[in-house]
Amino acid sequence: MNLKKLFLQHLAQTSPSPISLEITHAEGCVLTDTNGKTYFDLISGISVSSLGHGNKKVIQAIKNQAEKYLHLMVFGEFILSPQVKLATKLAEYLPFEENSSIFFTNSGSEAIEAAIKLAKRASGRSEFIALKNSYHGSTHAALSLSADPYFSDFYRPLLPNFKQINSNNWEDLEKLTTKTAAVIIETIMGEAGYLCHDPEWLCALQKKCTEKGILLIVDEIQCGMGRTGTLFAFENYNLKPDIIVLAKAFGGGMPLGAIAAHKNLMQHFASKPILGNITTFGGHPVSCAAALASLEFITENKLYLNAIEMENVIKKNIAHPFFKSITGKGLMLGIETPNTELNFKFIDMCIQKGILTDWFLYASNKIRIAPPLIITQKEVEHCMHIFNDIAHELQA
Repeated sequence: MNLKKLFLQHLAQTSPSPISLEITHAEGCVLTDTNGKTYFDLISGISVSSLGHGNKKVIQAIKNQAEKYLHLMVFGEFILSPQVKLATKLAEYLPFEENSSIFFTNSGSEAIEAAIKLAKRASGRSEFIALKNSYHGSTHAALSLSADPYFSDFYRPLLPNFKQINSNNWEDLEKLTTKTAAVIIETIMGEAGYLCHDPEWLCALQKKCTEKGILLIVDEIQCGMGRTGTLFAFENYNLKPDIIVLAKAFGGGMPLGAIAAHKNLMQHFASKPILGNITTFGGHPVSCAAALASLEFITENKLYLNAIEMENVIKKNIAHPFFKSITGKGLMLGIETPNTELNFKFIDMCIQKGILTDWFLYASNKIRIAPPLIITQKEVEHCMHIFNDIAHELQA
């Protein structure tokens, strides 16, 4: 049996018709399949491969750490050099400064779970408020935050006391009360189609949280690590989060998530009960080594500035009425098409012509643009030229 047949036979499928691309090599922004066909990667594994593929600094960091040791014990008892170095470097960029404390996890969903537990433990409250059409992961608590009927109905009952408000709805801010433990927001909404919030509304949300003693949890899983023109997207809006959630690009291509908070807040995990939140593989030494190399590469090369430059190139070169609007910021853009059917045809034609893009869970009529932050102007212009050609074909 060939690899595709074995893939379909033995790997659990999460959609009826998987794309089934068999990639043999990836370098920079280009993927190569078994037939030698190349694809420009405009989605970065859903905002994971922000340094592109095959970054030499990250690979060398992985090799160096693998030669020293792999798993020992990671949840806060052993002093592991890769964890300490990563946490120390990350603290340089966090709003908690010398009081920054990091808890490492395996993934974004697990980091969201940790943030929920920490907010419950610290506040003594049990109500959580998220934004309608937000996406925070697919584990049970994360799914309870999103609660989109299509994706959640078959898994009910969800967790109680999880509510939703609408982004930019001023009246909904009155739903925040002294019963609320935390408000959880994506700084830029991911699966809603890369939507930005009104900065004044975010300011009012922050003020309401402060007034009611509510923790503000900022989900930077998809929008963080330089994708929106600053290292963290919340820096664009002068927010002061109590808990920051990281994953995806944070791991430099390796599985890693984290929550960051002030040390006074994070210490709640250490008592009542002891081992208040633990994880076997969270903060794996090899993942932390890769993440440190990635963080250093992003900051030293200021890749977040390229994100803004390439945003301007994309907007300048999208030149067909088939494209209705562009939302998002930096290299986190959603391009609206006339409808879902045409959008899916567009994505299929992109793959045929050597461009890998995608749609959104809650905005199936939009094209996802989230390429590696190293993408060049020439590569962007090439992809946008093909976009315009496909748009012309579909409306001919």
